[in-house]
Amino acid sequence: MAHLALLRHGQSEWNLQNRFTGWVDVNLTQKGEAEARHSGKLLAATGVRFNAAYTSVLTRAIRTLHIALDEANLSWLPETKDWRLNERHYGALTGLDKAETAEKHGADQVKIWRRSYDVPPPPLADPRNFPSLTDARYPQEAVLPKSESLKDTLARVEPYWQSDIVPRVQAGENLIIAAHGNSLRALVKLLFKVSNDDILHVEIPTGNPLLLEVKEKDLSVISAKYLDQTRAVELPKL
Repeated sequence: MAHLALLRHGQSEWNLQNRFTGWVDVNLTQKGEAEARHSGKLLAATGVRFNAAYTSVLTRAIRTLHIALDEANLSWLPETKDWRLNERHYGALTGLDKAETAEKHGADQVKIWRRSYDVPPPPLADPRNFPSLTDARYPQEAVLPKSESLKDTLARVEPYWQSDIVPRVQAGENLIIAAHGNSLRALVKLLFKVSNDDILHVEIPTGNPLLLEVKEKDLSVISAKYLDQTRAVELPKL
């Protein structure tokens, strides 16, 4: 049996402003930092001996991981950063106010863009502007997105998951993955075998670690729980 702790970053500046963030590199708010510290205390209280951590290349996830590890006395833990764990790319919605966008396009359309499995938002008008291959976080050979649905996000998360993370879990290592709402929804879809329709209803709260016990052989989920039960949301059925 191995453990996986899935941790969505704490509240970010654009979460607070109710804006579509995606790949824009915003920081945590004071509340987000507090959520990260609380996450670290919760992880320490589990008694699980974690072996390593993974995160994206975006500041809000990296800082959440670092604050949580410091609080759990795990700052020494080896960590790996990779862009394939980034949030989904929100295309032309990036930076827009969510409420104003719903007024303009209709709440139903915005819900489809935000929550559906395979409908991406409109792409960036000029994809040369962002993200940029001049950014050293992204390899020159990478094909960076102009917009992504959850299906697109899963298409970049899953190969990395299979090649880099799964072998370590199968070797019995306990891992922390600090990432984003949609990159973690992609992992939840894989681990819980959630259908394309049902993934619409899956939420990942900020700053509340989801601790999974999985079988090493096939990574089937034995048990799953949010460590802060006062802020827990419904999990897919096992």
